[in-house]
Amino acid sequence: MRHLLHRFISDKTGVTAIEYALVASMIVLVIIVAEGLLGTRLAAKFTSITGDFS
Repeated sequence: MRHLLHRFISDKTGVTAIEYALVASMIVLVIIVAEGLLGTRLAAKFTSITGDFS
């Protein structure tokens, strides 16, 4: 049992996959936040432009 625990702790093969998953999730989070901020500003700008045509 001790050997299995030591082997599990010293195994580094899954570390790279976890790091890539964390980087990908951070990129997705940044995209979602940026889209939310820019989407709101863009909608306000189009509303302003539409009001100018009226």
